[in-house]
Amino acid sequence: MDSSTTLILCAFSFLAGFVDAIIGGGGLIQTPAILFTLPQYPVPTLIASTKIPSLAGSLMGAFQYSRRVVVIGRFIAPMMAIAFAASWLGSLTLTRVPNSFMKPVALVILVAVFIYTLIKKEFGQVTQQYVSARQQRLRMWTMGACIGFYDGFFGPGTGSFLVLGFITLIGFDFLKASAHAKLVNAATNLASTLFFVNEGKILYAVAFPMALANLSGAFLGARLAILKGNQFIRVFFLLIITATIIRFGWDLIG
Repeated sequence: MDSSTTLILCAFSFLAGFVDAIIGGGGLIQTPAILFTLPQYPVPTLIASTKIPSLAGSLMGAFQYSRRVVVIGRFIAPMMAIAFAASWLGSLTLTRVPNSFMKPVALVILVAVFIYTLIKKEFGQVTQQYVSARQQRLRMWTMGACIGFYDGFFGPGTGSFLVLGFITLIGFDFLKASAHAKLVNAATNLASTLFFVNEGKILYAVAFPMALANLSGAFLGARLAILKGNQFIRVFFLLIITATIIRFGWDLIG
């Protein structure tokens, strides 16, 4: 593997980490880049090799947010554990059955999310205090199970789905939702990473340099999101949802 190829992948991984730390969706950048750059390798191996960079970025984003945003620790810790187990199960299921049927479902959901966010200007701008502690716990744990499985089984858009869930189901604003989403996403990425390490499918020669680049991008992205606040994150959210819709739509047409 020549150095120029590694540098190209690191550049895309940096951008992926930056975007993912703000609102999720870094996989839309990182995954196509490695698939296009290293076509001589099996697709499962390339997907597996993006898990370590994604994990590094998620951990950095989670650390940056947790220092500045209050996290509901008594609920988020069990949610992370549930998401971890669900992600592992999703990765295991991926090795057994095809996941192509997930794209049409995800596309419909994302189009609806885009329209709703565009119309509802106040969506995610303030924290809504209407969800009881019992309901928060139940909804967060259910969301951890569903989206955790989705991340292990399919993946793209996981961070954005987590942010959406925290806003619509729990009542968080964008900033608080992003902070909690990064913690859960770190758990799902860790599960997938451990699974694929155990399967021996990771190209460490590119995974580790990409991890450093992703971590650096996540550091800057999280700091910028915290500095700029909810309106900035909302714009990024719409951009990433649009990119995800285009990507899924192109895959279905193709």
